[in-house]
Amino acid sequence: MPRNEYQSQLESLREDVLYMSEVVSERLRMGMDALEQKDDQLAEEIIEGDAEINRMYLDLEQQCIDLIALQQPVAGDLRFIAASFKIITDLERIADLATNLGQYAKSAKRDVFPDVDIQRIGDLTLEMLDEAMAAYADDDSDACYAIADRDDEIDAMCEAASEIVVRDLIEGEAAADVDIESWMQDVSRLLLTIRDLERVGDHGVNIAARTLYMIENDDELIY
Repeated sequence: MPRNEYQSQLESLREDVLYMSEVVSERLRMGMDALEQKDDQLAEEIIEGDAEINRMYLDLEQQCIDLIALQQPVAGDLRFIAASFKIITDLERIADLATNLGQYAKSAKRDVFPDVDIQRIGDLTLEMLDEAMAAYADDDSDACYAIADRDDEIDAMCEAASEIVVRDLIEGEAAADVDIESWMQDVSRLLLTIRDLERVGDHGVNIAARTLYMIENDDELIY
């Protein structure tokens, strides 16, 4: 295969990975909106859209396999393809977490802990995802380290939010006119939401780690 065609395929892979990230980021935003608005229709759209992302993932997986099998890339090109494959795996898992948010939104009818700022946590995880993909697009190694550092902020916010919920559970803060079983289900969904957003942040770090490895052959951030 002529060199220029091979390079075109590599660039096409990068563009397709970036497009997948845009779709996943939008689904995550939709999941946060569905939770905030208690919007069943939007939640269902997110859930049904997961199949599209799964197909996108499988298509990109095949692109990576074909490039490795047919072109036998070495050095930087091989790291790029391997990193892209790992990144689409993280993106697919983030999409699954967005689907979880859609499921939670379909069941949530009220805010049980207004002191827990879920939207703020969600905004930070979305920013982190977008920054990680920008680092991948621009071969920006400095941004990779900054993204890994930001994860500590998200972890701290998630821990603080969970502590608020657990503290209020211990103190028995359910309203007198609220069915306890229903209230406990809402609490469980809130804790799951916090957990899932923290996992989105972890996947953002994974993307940054693989990007750093792709650029500099440096596995410092991989864990």
